[in-house]
Amino acid sequence: MDEISTSKLSSIYLKIRDARSALKAQYEEDDKKLEEQIDVIEAKLLEICKATDADSIKTQAGTVMRRVATRYWTNDWDSMYEFVKENDAYGLFEKRISQTNMKQFLEENPDKFPKGMLLDSAYKITVRRSNR
Repeated sequence: MDEISTSKLSSIYLKIRDARSALKAQYEEDDKKLEEQIDVIEAKLLEICKATDADSIKTQAGTVMRRVATRYWTNDWDSMYEFVKENDAYGLFEKRISQTNMKQFLEENPDKFPKGMLLDSAYKITVRRSNR
């Protein structure tokens, strides 16, 4: 079996990446159209539920259910951190670490590695297109 050159492999890599990008762009365009159609139908179904004062309507095709969706956010993080601290309510935050901020913190403070911190490093490949 002949070895494939690095140049050929990088060329194939770029062609595959371009094809994936094109597929993704087409999918996103098609999905946006479908999402817009769903939004119109959902608005109509909400109108029907409101007009009939119903939280669910059984049909031959399926059951339409109306529910309240609540989302919480803040525009004052300093106050939110203070609130959480004062109320010992750390469970209000999601348990995840900002990868970018942790990397920067550890680069600036190499002697301050948090207890229980785990990390995994692996080499990754990036191929940049040549200027032609």
